[in-house]
Amino acid sequence: MATPTGPPVSCPKAAVARALLLGWVLVQVAGATGTTDVIVAYNLTWKSTNFKTILEWEPKPINYVYTVQISPRLGDWKNKCFHTTDTECDVTDEIMRNVKETYVARVLSYPADTVLTAQEPPFTNSPPFTPYLDTNLGQPVIQSFEQVGTKLNVTVEAARTLVRVNGTFLRLRDVFGKDLNYTLYYWRASSTGKNCSSSLERWCLRSSSSSSSCLCLCTSAGRSGQGPVGRRTRPS
Repeated sequence: MATPTGPPVSCPKAAVARALLLGWVLVQVAGATGTTDVIVAYNLTWKSTNFKTILEWEPKPINYVYTVQISPRLGDWKNKCFHTTDTECDVTDEIMRNVKETYVARVLSYPADTVLTAQEPPFTNSPPFTPYLDTNLGQPVIQSFEQVGTKLNVTVEAARTLVRVNGTFLRLRDVFGKDLNYTLYYWRASSTGKNCSSSLERWCLRSSSSSSSCLCLCTSAGRSGQGPVGRRTRPS
Protein backbone atom coordinates (compact mmCIF):
# COMPACT_ATOMS: atom_id res chain seq x y z
CA MET A 1 0.00 0.00 0.00
CA ALA A 2 1.41 3.38 -1.03
CA THR A 3 2.26 5.91 1.67
CA PRO A 4 0.57 9.31 1.06
CA THR A 5 2.93 12.19 0.43
CA GLY A 6 2.50 15.98 0.59
CA PRO A 7 2.12 18.63 3.32
CA PRO A 8 0.28 17.59 6.50
CA VAL A 9 -3.30 18.80 6.90
CA SER A 10 -3.94 20.56 10.26
CA CYS A 11 -7.07 19.94 12.28
CA PRO A 12 -9.42 22.97 12.18
CA LYS A 13 -10.58 22.40 15.77
CA ALA A 14 -7.01 22.38 17.08
CA ALA A 15 -6.21 25.63 15.26
CA VAL A 16 -9.27 27.36 16.73
CA ALA A 17 -8.37 26.16 20.21
CA ARG A 18 -4.81 27.48 19.89
CA ALA A 19 -6.09 30.86 18.66
CA LEU A 20 -8.51 31.18 21.56
CA LEU A 21 -5.80 30.26 24.06
CA LEU A 22 -3.41 32.82 22.58
CA GLY A 23 -6.10 35.52 22.72
CA TRP A 24 -6.86 34.75 26.37
CA VAL A 25 -3.16 34.95 27.28
CA LEU A 26 -2.79 38.32 25.54
CA VAL A 27 -5.82 39.70 27.39
CA GLN A 28 -4.43 38.59 30.75
CA VAL A 29 -1.02 40.08 29.99
CA ALA A 30 -2.58 43.38 28.91
CA GLY A 31 -4.66 43.54 32.07
CA ALA A 32 -1.76 42.69 34.36
CA THR A 33 0.50 45.21 32.66
CA GLY A 34 -2.09 48.00 32.86
CA THR A 35 -2.74 47.73 36.59
CA THR A 36 0.83 48.78 37.36
CA ASP A 37 0.17 52.21 35.78
CA VAL A 38 -2.85 53.20 37.87
CA ILE A 39 -3.06 54.89 41.26
CA VAL A 40 -5.61 53.80 43.82
CA ALA A 41 -8.11 56.54 44.75
CA TYR A 42 -7.86 58.10 48.20
CA ASN A 43 -9.60 60.71 50.38
CA LEU A 44 -13.07 59.41 49.50
CA THR A 45 -15.51 61.95 50.93
CA TRP A 46 -19.30 62.24 50.94
CA LYS A 47 -20.67 65.73 50.18
CA SER A 48 -24.41 65.85 50.85
CA THR A 49 -26.88 68.68 51.49
CA ASN A 50 -30.64 68.10 51.73
CA PHE A 51 -29.95 64.62 50.26
CA LYS A 52 -28.19 65.90 47.14
CA THR A 53 -25.19 63.57 47.43
CA ILE A 54 -21.85 63.52 45.63
CA LEU A 55 -18.87 61.26 46.29
CA GLU A 56 -15.49 62.98 45.87
CA TRP A 57 -11.96 61.56 45.85
CA GLU A 58 -8.37 62.12 44.72
CA PRO A 59 -6.18 62.19 42.62
CA LYS A 60 -6.90 63.46 39.11
CA PRO A 61 -6.13 60.47 36.84
CA ILE A 62 -3.44 60.43 34.15
CA ASN A 63 -3.68 57.63 31.58
CA TYR A 64 -6.25 55.79 33.66
CA VAL A 65 -9.95 56.07 34.53
CA TYR A 66 -12.29 55.44 37.43
CA THR A 67 -15.55 53.57 37.87
CA VAL A 68 -17.69 54.15 40.95
CA GLN A 69 -19.78 51.41 42.49
CA ILE A 70 -22.35 51.87 45.25
CA SER A 71 -24.28 49.37 47.31
CA PRO A 72 -26.52 49.13 50.35
CA ARG A 73 -24.63 47.55 53.21
CA LEU A 74 -25.88 44.04 52.35
CA GLY A 75 -26.76 44.59 48.70
CA ASP A 76 -25.20 44.21 45.26
CA TRP A 77 -22.75 46.64 43.70
CA LYS A 78 -24.11 48.97 41.03
CA ASN A 79 -21.89 50.84 38.57
CA LYS A 80 -22.01 54.64 38.53
CA CYS A 81 -19.89 57.14 36.55
CA PHE A 82 -18.41 54.37 34.39
CA HIS A 83 -14.80 54.86 33.14
CA THR A 84 -14.68 58.56 34.07
CA THR A 85 -11.73 60.91 34.41
CA ASP A 86 -13.66 63.04 36.93
CA THR A 87 -12.95 62.87 40.65
CA GLU A 88 -16.56 63.15 41.75
CA CYS A 89 -19.73 61.19 41.12
CA ASP A 90 -23.35 62.15 41.77
CA VAL A 91 -25.05 59.20 43.47
CA THR A 92 -28.21 61.04 44.54
CA ASP A 93 -30.55 58.80 42.55
CA GLU A 94 -29.18 55.72 44.31
CA ILE A 95 -29.38 56.93 47.91
CA MET A 96 -32.91 58.28 47.33
CA ARG A 97 -34.25 54.74 47.14
CA ASN A 98 -34.10 54.52 50.93
CA VAL A 99 -32.66 57.47 52.86
CA LYS A 100 -32.50 55.44 56.09
CA GLU A 101 -30.34 52.74 54.49
CA THR A 102 -26.56 52.70 55.02
CA TYR A 103 -24.55 52.80 51.78
CA VAL A 104 -20.95 52.05 50.90
CA ALA A 105 -19.22 53.10 47.67
CA ARG A 106 -15.92 52.13 46.13
CA VAL A 107 -13.79 53.71 43.41
CA LEU A 108 -12.06 51.30 41.01
CA SER A 109 -9.02 52.30 38.93
CA TYR A 110 -8.52 51.07 35.35
CA PRO A 111 -5.92 51.79 32.64
CA ALA A 112 -7.38 54.16 30.06
CA ASP A 113 -7.15 51.51 27.31
CA THR A 114 -8.38 48.70 29.54
CA VAL A 115 -10.05 45.58 28.22
CA LEU A 116 -12.47 43.39 30.12
CA THR A 117 -10.62 40.86 32.26
CA ALA A 118 -11.42 38.47 35.05
CA GLN A 119 -8.85 40.20 37.24
CA GLU A 120 -10.32 42.61 39.82
CA PRO A 121 -8.87 46.14 39.49
CA PRO A 122 -7.48 48.01 42.50
CA PHE A 123 -10.09 49.98 44.44
CA THR A 124 -10.74 51.97 47.61
CA ASN A 125 -13.84 51.79 49.80
CA SER A 126 -15.65 54.85 51.11
CA PRO A 127 -16.77 55.36 54.70
CA PRO A 128 -20.36 54.21 55.31
CA PHE A 129 -23.04 56.82 54.60
CA THR A 130 -26.59 56.95 55.98
CA PRO A 131 -28.45 59.82 54.26
CA TYR A 132 -31.04 60.32 57.00
CA LEU A 133 -28.31 60.81 59.60
CA ASP A 134 -25.39 62.17 57.57
CA THR A 135 -26.77 64.61 55.00
CA ASN A 136 -26.21 68.25 55.91
CA LEU A 137 -29.28 70.41 56.30
CA GLY A 138 -29.11 73.56 54.22
CA GLN A 139 -29.71 76.95 55.76
CA PRO A 140 -33.45 77.65 56.01
CA VAL A 141 -34.78 80.73 54.24
CA ILE A 142 -36.84 83.30 56.12
CA GLN A 143 -39.98 83.60 54.02
CA SER A 144 -41.51 86.53 55.87
CA PHE A 145 -41.53 88.35 59.19
CA GLU A 146 -44.06 90.79 60.56
CA GLN A 147 -44.33 92.69 63.82
CA VAL A 148 -47.73 92.64 65.51
CA GLY A 149 -47.70 94.77 68.64
CA THR A 150 -44.86 93.51 70.81
CA LYS A 151 -44.52 90.28 68.83
CA LEU A 152 -42.48 89.48 65.73
CA ASN A 153 -43.93 86.63 63.69
CA VAL A 154 -41.34 84.85 61.53
CA THR A 155 -42.18 82.22 58.91
CA VAL A 156 -39.53 79.91 57.46
CA GLU A 157 -39.81 78.54 53.93
CA ALA A 158 -40.19 74.75 53.85
CA ALA A 159 -37.18 73.55 51.85
CA ARG A 160 -37.73 70.94 49.15
CA THR A 161 -35.50 67.90 48.79
CA LEU A 162 -34.75 65.51 45.92
CA VAL A 163 -36.53 62.69 47.74
CA ARG A 164 -39.62 61.68 45.75
CA VAL A 165 -42.71 59.69 46.63
CA ASN A 166 -45.19 58.91 43.85
CA GLY A 167 -43.47 61.49 41.64
CA THR A 168 -43.72 64.31 44.20
CA PHE A 169 -40.63 65.93 45.72
CA LEU A 170 -40.81 65.92 49.50
CA ARG A 171 -39.96 68.79 51.82
CA LEU A 172 -37.58 68.43 54.74
CA ARG A 173 -40.52 68.31 57.14
CA ASP A 174 -42.07 65.46 55.12
CA VAL A 175 -38.87 63.42 55.38
CA PHE A 176 -37.86 64.09 58.99
CA GLY A 177 -41.22 64.76 60.64
CA LYS A 178 -40.76 65.61 64.33
CA ASP A 179 -37.03 64.87 64.09
CA LEU A 180 -36.55 68.22 62.33
CA ASN A 181 -36.00 71.30 64.49
CA TYR A 182 -35.63 74.92 63.43
CA THR A 183 -33.81 77.46 65.57
CA LEU A 184 -34.23 81.21 65.23
CA TYR A 185 -31.36 83.47 66.33
CA TYR A 186 -31.94 87.16 66.89
CA TRP A 187 -29.89 90.02 68.27
CA ARG A 188 -29.78 93.79 68.13
CA ALA A 189 -27.63 95.19 65.38
CA SER A 190 -25.54 97.15 67.88
CA SER A 191 -25.18 94.28 70.35
CA THR A 192 -22.62 91.49 70.53
CA GLY A 193 -24.94 89.29 72.59
CA LYS A 194 -27.28 86.76 71.00
CA ASN A 195 -30.45 85.10 72.25
CA CYS A 196 -32.09 81.97 70.86
CA SER A 197 -35.65 80.73 70.59
CA SER A 198 -36.48 77.27 69.22
CA SER A 199 -39.72 75.97 67.69
CA LEU A 200 -40.96 74.40 64.47
CA GLU A 201 -41.88 76.84 61.70
CA ARG A 202 -43.22 79.98 63.38
CA TRP A 203 -41.77 82.11 66.16
CA CYS A 204 -43.00 85.03 68.25
CA LEU A 205 -40.34 87.33 69.71
CA ARG A 206 -41.13 89.94 72.35
CA SER A 207 -39.39 93.28 72.00
CA SER A 208 -40.20 96.95 72.31
CA SER A 209 -41.50 98.66 69.20
CA SER A 210 -38.54 101.04 69.26
CA SER A 211 -35.96 98.26 69.08
CA SER A 212 -37.71 95.78 66.78
CA SER A 213 -36.38 97.44 63.63
CA CYS A 214 -32.84 96.87 64.91
CA LEU A 215 -33.19 93.08 65.23
CA CYS A 216 -31.01 90.83 63.06
CA LEU A 217 -32.44 87.39 62.30
CA CYS A 218 -31.00 84.09 61.16
CA THR A 219 -32.21 80.50 61.18
CA SER A 220 -30.67 77.05 61.22
CA ALA A 221 -32.03 73.53 60.94
CA GLY A 222 -31.03 70.44 62.88
CA ARG A 223 -32.14 66.93 63.72
CA SER A 224 -33.02 65.65 67.16
CA GLY A 225 -29.83 64.84 69.04
CA GLN A 226 -27.64 66.78 66.59
CA GLY A 227 -26.42 70.35 66.51
CA PRO A 228 -27.94 72.96 64.19
CA VAL A 229 -26.62 73.48 60.69
CA GLY A 230 -26.84 76.87 58.98
CA ARG A 231 -25.37 80.31 58.47
CA ARG A 232 -26.56 83.74 59.50
CA THR A 233 -29.08 85.49 57.33
CA ARG A 234 -29.77 89.18 57.75
CA PRO A 235 -33.24 90.23 56.57
CA SER A 236 -33.37 93.31 54.39
